[in-house]
Amino acid sequence: MISVAEGTAKAGKNGKRHEGLKSWSACHNLTVAIYQVTRRWPGHEVYGLTSQARRAAYSAAANIAEGSAKRGSAEFRRFLNISLGSLAELSYILLLARDLDYLKSEEWGEIEALRDHAGRLTWGLYRAIEGKAKPTANTRT
Repeated sequence: MISVAEGTAKAGKNGKRHEGLKSWSACHNLTVAIYQVTRRWPGHEVYGLTSQARRAAYSAAANIAEGSAKRGSAEFRRFLNISLGSLAELSYILLLARDLDYLKSEEWGEIEALRDHAGRLTWGLYRAIEGKAKPTANTRT
């Protein structure tokens, strides 16, 4: 069983806006779970699938953090889009790890549920700020 602390950190006082975002919290929890489960993967995968899974999970959370610090909604959405791509990449990595017997079906289901939850929250955030983006010179008609 994979245990990850639940909840959302509060932002504001420390200036870390991303810590108050449910999507970031879900991606962070997913990253912790990925690091825990990949410790048991074969040593010959340390520079392959293990590294790729960790980088994809880390990237999902890191891009939300970085994007939240950018100026403007359009820039933030660009980073959320990258985060969503990393979560999609991780979905395939987890499927492959399951099929290679690096993950038991039960573990895969638990981690896939975390990944799906993170993806839904990130997509929801993307959609919520979609209308807030100011048109740029390239998008005005």
